[in-house]
Amino acid sequence: MNAYEIVFIVRPDVATDTVEKLTARFSELVEKQDGKVANTENWGLRTLAYRINKHRKGYYVMLAVNMPGIAVTEVERQMNLSEDIIRFLTISVEEVSKEPSVMLKFKKDEDSPREARA
Repeated sequence: MNAYEIVFIVRPDVATDTVEKLTARFSELVEKQDGKVANTENWGLRTLAYRINKHRKGYYVMLAVNMPGIAVTEVERQMNLSEDIIRFLTISVEEVSKEPSVMLKFKKDEDSPREARA
């Protein structure tokens, strides 16, 4: 099986429970395709670099999965059919990392209070 990272962006006008339902739906789809979801990360509502379908923000979600290469086409087809997903990207990686992604590390650093400047 091959390792992949799937990142998708959900429209900002949907509820957060809808984002969780979409994440669960695609996790189940990966498992139906004889794959395994190793890690799921919700990066939250973030500003887009440019407008996509008149949206300036979107909910980012990343799935780190191990699945056969032929299953990628079915997962991408289902994401393409979903009206709530405005963009997605599937990247082949050598192995799925158990550590938090760079985006989560950045978010934790951003949330921590800054030290007083001298």
